Amino acid sequence: MLKTRIIPTLLWKQFGLVKGVGFDSWRRVGPVLPAIKVYNQREVDELILVDITAYIDESDPDYESIDDFGRDCFIPLTFGGGIRQIEQVQTLLRAGVDKVSLNTSLYDKPDLVTQIANRHGSQCVVASLDVRSEGAGWKCFSRAGTFATGKDVVTWAKELEDKGTGEILLTSIERDGTFQGYDLKLVEAVASAVSIPVIASGGAGNYQHMVEVVRDAGASAVAAASIFHFTELTPAGAKQALADAGIPVRKAYRPE
Repeated sequence: MLKTRIIPTLLWKQFGLVKGVGFDSWRRVGPVLPAIKVYNQREVDELILVDITAYIDESDPDYESIDDFGRDCFIPLTFGGGIRQIEQVQTLLRAGVDKVSLNTSLYDKPDLVTQIANRHGSQCVVASLDVRSEGAGWKCFSRAGTFATGKDVVTWAKELEDKGTGEILLTSIERDGTFQGYDLKLVEAVASAVSIPVIASGGAGNYQHMVEVVRDAGASAVAAASIFHFTELTPAGAKQALADAGIPVRKAYRPE
């Protein structure tokens, strides 16, 4: 059995990190680099850094800042935001990024997934699916949750797997920042439809929520932001709770 990963999510807006509820990211939580340095010392398996405004002006990623982040990040780093071309991916990888997360470009340029997978391997491509419930199912949204694509999340996840996606970052917009727990039915529906890892995101409020989404819904990893920013709960505590529930976790990487 693959070991479950604990992955903090950092939302980058202009000059710092932000967080809110339901993708309304208004609350500042500090600069990026100190957060990365803190997580280097904590028992996390990966970091996800997303520029949540990059889609607005369609500018290139801030490679200079990302290179600075990469130099000080000693754990695998996934970056998302404004990625539209294969050349951008190559530059990001040279800057120290390990994986790229695609959201808006999944819908605007779906062949980009295959291009990245063919050149750098499927493990390099993370499909970030932001969804809202609709009727008995869920629909995907792009542009930081502001644009309805009309795509059913289960069908789209399977298509993206066929295109070469290595894993799926699955976020419930409605649960985001609420501390009410992951949408277990959503995660189970997608995880049971694909064979690639599904990272559950949106709603973690305690360690039990993480246990449930892995044990009961089939998530391969848990992503969280508010629980680590605004509570006393820690990645190490999350790993211990998962281990206590019989869920295999990775040992911490500790830089020398």
